[in-house]
Amino acid sequence: MRVAPWFLVLLFVACSGTGDATAHPAWVRESLLLKNNRRSTDTDSQRAAAVKQAFQTAWDGYQDHALPHDQLHPLTNSSDDALGGWGASAIDALSTAVVMGNADVVKKIVSLIPAINFTSSSPGTISLFETTIRYLGGLLAGYDLLKGPAASLAASPDTVETILAQAQSLADSLKYAFNTPTGIPYNYLDLNSKSHDNAQTNGLATVGTLVLEWSHLADLTGNAEYGTISQKAESYLLNPQPAWTQPFPGLVGTNVAIETGLFQDNYVGWVAGDDSFYEYLIKMYVYDPSRFAPYKDRWVAAAESTMSHLASSPTSRPDLTFLDVYNNGTYNLESQHLACFAGGNFLLGGSVLGRQDLINFGLKLVDGCHETYVKTATGIGPESFGWNNATVPASQLAFYQDAGFYIINPEYILRPEVLESIYYAYRITGDQKYRDWSWAAFTAIDQTTRAGSGFSGISNVNIPGGGSFDDVQQSFLFAEVFKYSYLIQTDGEEWQVSGSGHNQFVFNTEAHPLRVAG
Repeated sequence: MRVAPWFLVLLFVACSGTGDATAHPAWVRESLLLKNNRRSTDTDSQRAAAVKQAFQTAWDGYQDHALPHDQLHPLTNSSDDALGGWGASAIDALSTAVVMGNADVVKKIVSLIPAINFTSSSPGTISLFETTIRYLGGLLAGYDLLKGPAASLAASPDTVETILAQAQSLADSLKYAFNTPTGIPYNYLDLNSKSHDNAQTNGLATVGTLVLEWSHLADLTGNAEYGTISQKAESYLLNPQPAWTQPFPGLVGTNVAIETGLFQDNYVGWVAGDDSFYEYLIKMYVYDPSRFAPYKDRWVAAAESTMSHLASSPTSRPDLTFLDVYNNGTYNLESQHLACFAGGNFLLGGSVLGRQDLINFGLKLVDGCHETYVKTATGIGPESFGWNNATVPASQLAFYQDAGFYIINPEYILRPEVLESIYYAYRITGDQKYRDWSWAAFTAIDQTTRAGSGFSGISNVNIPGGGSFDDVQQSFLFAEVFKYSYLIQTDGEEWQVSGSGHNQFVFNTEAHPLRVAG
């Protein structure tokens, strides 16, 4: 899960029309349900094999037409370097290939890593946040897995050590971003000139989603500086000032001044711009409960305030629960596919802390986000949706009465968050229905987004077939969609989330599993 990078925000603005949100005749939805029900009789191992096959299709297209560039454009068999030009899809694919036991893909990616030059990047700015969660997280997870439970997939110990050395090289190239009066980093960097965009503010999520990867790098290398600089930046988020920017305990505004560390607003939610800050609070505690207990306390405060102040149910479907956005005294009654990771985050926190109330609330959030999938013509949830009675589009009135939400942005760009939360629901409860839900969602994604040499985002989840393709195979398809879809159908591995609350690995926001401290 992640905040939307700037180019996706522009895409959202340019493509926010919903089309005909009622274009889902009963026979279409019934056909999809019957198809998914037939597939639900497959064994878990057959499902896992099908996910591995889809991963291989996406990888083959990327390898044939895009490697060593960042992302495949499957319809035109071209590529982009939107993420630094270091082969983002390959690094994002590494930990998934490892957990799938795909030795050929692991060998190929590991052979590419030593040649990456992290001291320069493709023309234009890169995001410190995106680079950290995809590249640094992907390299560290590859190292942890190949050094530990998947060591049999490594060609030699030396090749594994090279992965860690390259992670350190990347961090050394990035760390100048933290050279500010407060230590709050700039997000947009030009590595070629070692400059930044001179921004006055940075965001809650883009500052607060660095600390896990950078602290883990410090632990692995013995260089405490990596952890110190990320934790110093985080300290302003843990102790927000001024007071009015924290309208509810633990829930804080979105933008913080780089020069002063002062928050600039009280726009509060679990949506893009805020989301993974809250995610990492509890994950830092999972990573090391002795060092990061204060992070847990902040997460508990945020979680309790969320249940009290952000939980919202549509009047047409009071059985559903979504997370709202609070904006200076008003509620938006809107949410995003991105925010659907929150159910899994509550489940993780509840299991680790032994709190059934948090688990129960997390399951309610999973149920709500699952409904955004099963109610559309494709069986896939939209980029954003709302439930404000006063603003329901006339074309969606019947849909809203039945579904409990209306579609704001109908796109789907291969996002993983609903699959992510369903995965946590299965791991925490062991209830087979969540495996079935995940399989139905994966099947819908597989059938609807396959395009050309791989997979592509679609323009409208509520049109049979998904409308048009955006011709981008996002790197996080490898890291997240395939990983969550695969892991939920398998059992026993030590990198899995544990229902007991005692975890040997913790997933970063890009679903890269990092070995917990100690």
